[in-house]
Amino acid sequence: MYTLMVADDHPLFRDAISAVITTGLPGSHLLEAASLAQAVALAEDNQALDLLLLDLGLPDAEGLSGLETLRQRLPGLAVVIVSAQQERGLVLDAITMGAVGYIPKSTPRQELLAAIGQILEGQVYLPPDIMRQPAKTPCESAVPSPDTLLRQRLAYLTAKQLDVLSCMTTGISNKLIARELNIAETTVKTHVSAILRKLDAASRVQAIVMAAEADLNGYMRQRHQDEGRRQTSGVE
Repeated sequence: MYTLMVADDHPLFRDAISAVITTGLPGSHLLEAASLAQAVALAEDNQALDLLLLDLGLPDAEGLSGLETLRQRLPGLAVVIVSAQQERGLVLDAITMGAVGYIPKSTPRQELLAAIGQILEGQVYLPPDIMRQPAKTPCESAVPSPDTLLRQRLAYLTAKQLDVLSCMTTGISNKLIARELNIAETTVKTHVSAILRKLDAASRVQAIVMAAEADLNGYMRQRHQDEGRRQTSGVE
């Protein structure tokens, strides 16, 4: 069915992933690597590889350097980070560098399987709990914050488009967004297209990263407060 690889230097974790895939994706073939070098070699020898699950703690790679190497050597290979590290900034950096998802190692078995399935279907997976964390408040400076332009672009979005974008940042599919907002899936697709155009984003992933950099949740709260004050004062 699928050919996957897990690159992790801990045999117990590789065994756990193997058990999840064997149970949830019967017929799939799983390759194992204990180092980045071994993962690259196996990937180059297996052109039919559908997905590589990459740990950030490999002995011959530091941080996201392993992902960077894989993007350079095998640009067409889908790579998802599976790591114990759960910093929001790290997740966004991984997606920006081309990862198709980020799965914390603490993810329960069924959610892990669902995340892998979502990625294999062509969707980006982002951990909802991490993405809901508020962005760190930047230190005050005389230099304008880098998210100023992004917030100006967010102002072009309608309230419903902001809701759709908020759902997008959790990594869920258009079908699930439609269910969450109680609208048609075709309407979601129309909103997504408008969001990409208004944000000048080249892809869904770039829109998600831009939303995170602009602190979308904070922007939406402020916008709701401003609208409430205008309604209270009678200003349309």
